[in-house]
Amino acid sequence: MKSASKFEKFAARSWNLLNEGKPFTPIFTVGTMVLFHLGDLGSTGSIVEFLLSFLMVLPIFVIYFIYDFPLFLRNYLWIPFVVFMIVWPEPNINLLLFAAGLYFFFTVFFWGTLYYHLRIGTSWLNFTRFWKLVLKNSDSTSGNAQEQLPKVFLLLSLWELSFSTLTAGANLPFFDIAIFYGFVLLFAFILHRYLFDWKPKAYESYTKDDGPEVPENGLSDKVIVIVIDGMRKERFYEANTPFLDQLKENGTEYLNMETLYPARTVVCFSSMFTGTYPFEHGIKSNMVYKLGVNTETIFDSLRKVGKRGRLLGIAHLVDAMGSDVETVTAVMHKDKADTNMLARARKIMDEQDPDLFIVQMIGTDQVGHSRGVLYDDYIEKIEEADALIQEFVQWLETEGKMENTTLVVCADHGQADGIGGHGHLDEGERFVPFFMHGPHIAKGVKVQEKHSLVSLAPTISYLMGAPYPASSRGKVLMDAIKAEKDENLN
Repeated sequence: MKSASKFEKFAARSWNLLNEGKPFTPIFTVGTMVLFHLGDLGSTGSIVEFLLSFLMVLPIFVIYFIYDFPLFLRNYLWIPFVVFMIVWPEPNINLLLFAAGLYFFFTVFFWGTLYYHLRIGTSWLNFTRFWKLVLKNSDSTSGNAQEQLPKVFLLLSLWELSFSTLTAGANLPFFDIAIFYGFVLLFAFILHRYLFDWKPKAYESYTKDDGPEVPENGLSDKVIVIVIDGMRKERFYEANTPFLDQLKENGTEYLNMETLYPARTVVCFSSMFTGTYPFEHGIKSNMVYKLGVNTETIFDSLRKVGKRGRLLGIAHLVDAMGSDVETVTAVMHKDKADTNMLARARKIMDEQDPDLFIVQMIGTDQVGHSRGVLYDDYIEKIEEADALIQEFVQWLETEGKMENTTLVVCADHGQADGIGGHGHLDEGERFVPFFMHGPHIAKGVKVQEKHSLVSLAPTISYLMGAPYPASSRGKVLMDAIKAEKDENLN
């Protein structure tokens, strides 16, 4: 199985410009306006007017970059556009139709069909389903039609108003436009101040101050973490997963394990393995502007006690965790992705034998994004993951690598309806499967109390006898760890 090349890492970062909603909106709007007026930009004067009119609209670009309108907030986005239509009732309908056509061509055919066919082998007919997913998707990505279209329509209409006024030699209605911009800013601020209230509450204190003392030599020789990327909790319960069911029934299951906000893969992995939140480790989306987390990771902690950890995952995880990541190519058929991933995992365990080994399984997430989470395709990927994990764990047992090993199985985030969206904690995203199994893990325990995935790093530290990462705020998952008196009885 190939490692991710330098080109693929660059391509993954570039793709995030079109995948993440914040950068997509200005990129798509500017591209649409340029294409629509390409024939009008034949002289220096028209180009200057085009650029000046862009500057006139820049405040709205900034407002829409700062404020997301995911989930039900997107319904309010039509209000500024309706107000615009009342004040300036003659928009360029051809421009708006052109923009809508380009948008659905990009999302449904280029992304949902061509891109996924070339990357993971989906059918050339994937567009017959993907258009429904784009209309349903509620997260702030480029694939959220109900958020992107009203934003783009307003931006284009304002830009066209300024450009047509300048080219006609008339005076711009500066005062009216300024009042409108003030209205949009106040409108966005009020919505986010009073309605954007679903972010999880962060732990305030550091684990090193309030957490239990780490056992001097640790409890487990090894910890293996298998992250089934994008596995939605209730769909996991619906799937036929006998091996994973056996692990959770004979270990400790956390029934209310909460993911991070925003629930994007690189954000979640960064928080899971630093023990803290985006405001501290600095990774706030899959679009990473500055490589590397700003805080200590569990890998740094392990190095302090002479132990080594590795993370096996696809290209963009290297943006946060750097050289501790063993990258693999994400360009592989959806039916081979997890098989290849665990084949590479065996190779790493055989050749490097890390003390902490984290494996990202990506098949479930890929199918959720390309085919939707409420279809049988998605259930099948979860069931496939169950069988592959069973084979991997049995191989580890045969190799003698499970004798004093703690196994953690979890998801980094769930997935919502639509294109398997995740980020702003729609239904199906927030709470994730999470269970632990091993000689030091209590059997048959179901923990009802709400916990956060930031607890994973400090729990690994406790199990392996390493200091807590310096900025870790997560609580050690002591409900799962057998009390010392129980250990002494065995």
